[in-house]
This record gives sequence, structure tokens and C-alpha cells, in this order.
Amino acid sequence: MTPFDRRTFLGRSAKVAGAGLFSAAAVERLDARAALASDKGRRGGRRDGYGRVAPVREAGSDGRKILALPAGFSYVAFGKIGSIMSDGTPTPLALDGMAAFRGLGGQVRLIRNHEDRSPSGTGSVPADSGAYDPTARGGTTTLDFDPRTRKLVRDFVSLSGTTVNCAGGYGRRYRSWISGEETTAGPERTGAAFFPKRHGYNFEVPLDRGAGDPAVAEPLVAMGRFAHEACATDQRTGIVYQTEDGGTGQGSGFYRFIPDRPRDLAAGGRLQMLAVERRPRADLREGQKRHRALGVRWVDIDDVDPAYPTKNPAGSTFNQGFSQGGAKFNRLEGCWYDGKDGIFFASTSGGDVKNGDVNPDGYREGFGQIWEYRSNGRSGDGRLQLVYESTGSEALDSPDNLCVTPRGGLILCEDDASSDSDLNRAAPGIEDVNRLIGYSRRGEVFEFAVNRLNDSELAGATFSPNGKTLFVNIFGESASTSDPNEGMTLAITGPWDKGPL
Repeated sequence: MTPFDRRTFLGRSAKVAGAGLFSAAAVERLDARAALASDKGRRGGRRDGYGRVAPVREAGSDGRKILALPAGFSYVAFGKIGSIMSDGTPTPLALDGMAAFRGLGGQVRLIRNHEDRSPSGTGSVPADSGAYDPTARGGTTTLDFDPRTRKLVRDFVSLSGTTVNCAGGYGRRYRSWISGEETTAGPERTGAAFFPKRHGYNFEVPLDRGAGDPAVAEPLVAMGRFAHEACATDQRTGIVYQTEDGGTGQGSGFYRFIPDRPRDLAAGGRLQMLAVERRPRADLREGQKRHRALGVRWVDIDDVDPAYPTKNPAGSTFNQGFSQGGAKFNRLEGCWYDGKDGIFFASTSGGDVKNGDVNPDGYREGFGQIWEYRSNGRSGDGRLQLVYESTGSEALDSPDNLCVTPRGGLILCEDDASSDSDLNRAAPGIEDVNRLIGYSRRGEVFEFAVNRLNDSELAGATFSPNGKTLFVNIFGESASTSDPNEGMTLAITGPWDKGPL
């Protein structure tokens, strides 16, 4: 994930819902063409959305002006990196992808990833005795938050023995969190990429895992070994769609996993990579036309657990799919199910307008793209379209996590790692400013929040089940440093009904 400057995007949303567990009230379906037709590239600060943002003091014990928000909104900070959790463990580093579930007694349960990139044997998430790889020190924490008192009730490690837990997504019927490892480190590699066990898998964290339960899980190998970013489960079919962030200089794929038993991902299934009809090995990183519907087919990945003696070997999951005609994207990130038949996902550095950075393969990075895939059921091939492509850093710069909002809009987290400078009047003194961008069903794109604490990305945006609280992380650091950026979770409340989110 990475930082930047922002603006318009997206297309259709939907009924988010599901089984009462998740993070948004029922929302109407959104027409991408109509919505995006109103994209005018409006600058942050105009009276769009909820109005101009301004520094707001944290409403709890911190008291600093961590965020800039529209008038009427407030927030509290909790779950800070280094703070001692209920289980006695210091809160780990690198607060990334996250999901909100309905908890007990009116509480909200959050499951939060920790993208700790520390080498084998080091890191911030202590390994449970039964952990998959005790030398890997990433994982997840679970936090129970009381929205009535706006206070953290308890927090504890809920997954250990994994590494570089970047994003993920809701499991079947919103009863679990699927946490993905954004790495292919393992015994085939040397140096910092060496681990005694293979990594690059998804792991499932049950919603009902308690503080005294083992923080362990087995890798979901059939879902593929690659640099996992996010995933989204089609709750009708059980198919899990997955994004890959292969990093700079190599392609990334969009995958689907068709489970043999949708309620049991560990039971196996088929892994496939998206390809464009009549365009084998389509390069979708640039030169694409918005709203053009592309026919899709899916190619099987025969070896779902390949060796990675290097970061990009010939037999990698991506190269297997690409050799069969699969499509190439640049660094896929956030991924979200729209509640009916749509999956939205972001390419953080795709697009025709370039940010100045050049990859080792010669590709010149763009400011970002938003794609929509619409399925045709469990066996259908579906359609793909580019719904938005950034026209520059003022519009959108490096989109990452996505979140559907209670009123059918969308929250987009920024994570700018490009070399361009992103300044913002609300965050003086910070060169690379990261924001939350709102997108409404009417096509408004607007600045909703600005991180004025540091240059860390904003990540893990997710709404409470009743739609009244937006949770988001300030990432912090991904490995121990002498002068680390602060990281924390924020709970934002306010007059949501006065605007489009």
C-alpha cells in the first residue's frame, strides 16, 4: 500500500448487508456510468460532500489535532502501536486492513491486520505455541469497541505465525476475516526473505475467536501462493475474488477462488486468473477506455503453491496465468463486494497520467485506476470495466483500501509511495499527505479526512454495522525503527445523514 493526492471514482454499489454482522446498512445499487459521468475533477476543499475539512481535536485522552474533518464530525483514538493490550501484549506495528462486525451487547468487534515486515525471528506479534510459523511475527489483533462510551473494551492477538498481513476481506456470511500475506518469503529465499516455512497465503480468523483461544490458523494453500493484497467474498456464490500486489517491475493478477465447500475454504477448490476475451495477455496498466465492457474468461492455475526462489520466477502464480493469456495489472490493492454481483478493486499505480516513477521493467506508473468486475453467477465469466482513472494527483493518487458506505457511496484510502510531493493546507509541514476520499452515489468526489499527524497511509476503512461509526487506521511503521511513525485506530462519528456517505 502507498500514499498520495486524491479524487473521483467508482461506479455501482449496492446492498452491503449480510447476516447482520457486517459494516453497512442496506444501500442502493449504483450505476457506474451515470455516476462517473459527473466526474469533473473537483479540488479538495470545495463545498462538496460534507464541506471543507479543518483540523479537529481528538475527543478522548489524546487531545491532538490528528485529523482534519468536516464540521460536526469528531473522533477518538485507541489501539495505538505500543500500548499494552488486554492480553498483556504491546499493540503490534503496521495497522493495515480491517473489518467491523457486530459484537456482543452492542459492541463492535474489529479484526485488524498487522503488516509487520520484520525478518524471521523478529517482529511485533508474539507467536502462539501452535502458530504456523513461530518465526513469523505478523498477524491480526481483535478489538472490542463500545460505541456508546467511545472506548476500547478489550483487545488481543487473534492470529500469529504469519507475516506481512496486508489486507484481506470478509469470509462467508461475514463470520470470519480472511487475512492475506503480501509476500512470497520462505525457505527458498535468502536474507530478509528467508523463513523456515513458505509464506504468501491467506489465513482465516473466526469472528468468535476469544482472548483465551489459540491465535493460530493453517494456510489456505488452495487459494494460491502469491503476494496477497485484498479479497472479497461473493456472499451468494461463495466465490472469493483476490487481488495481487506483485510490487514494482512485474505484473499483478486478479484471481477468483471457487471453493469446493463455500463454508469451508480449507476443503480446497479451484484457483483461476482473469483474462480478457480475444485479448490474450492483455496489459491493462494503461491505454484503457473508461466504461468499455470487456468480456472475461478465467484460466486455471495448475500449481497453486509454487516455489519462489526469486521474487518473480517463471513458475510463479502470476506467470502461470499470464502465460495462458491472463491479464496484467499494476499493483492491485483494495477489493470490495457490492452486495449483489459486483466487485470493485483498485490498481494503485495504473493509468495514463504518470506520477514520475518508472518501474524496473520500464513501465511508467500512473496515479491509479478503479475497476469493476460483474459476475454471471458461480460459473459465469462476467464483464470487466474501468470505471475511473485518475487525471493526476489532484484527482487521485495511489488508491488502496476500499469501503462501501451506508448510503451507497464509497470511501477510498490513500497510500502514496510515489516520488511526487503531495501537500495539503490542512496538514502543514507534511510533504506526502494521505487522505480519505468520499465518493457519492450522485458522483460527488470529495475530501473527507486528512491525516495531519504524519505521512503514514490511511488503511482499513470500515463502517460499524449500524453505519454510524467509521473506523480507520493510521498505519504507523512496518518494521521497528529508531524514530517510528505513530499508528493508531480512529473511530469517526458525526452527521452522516447530512451528506452522501
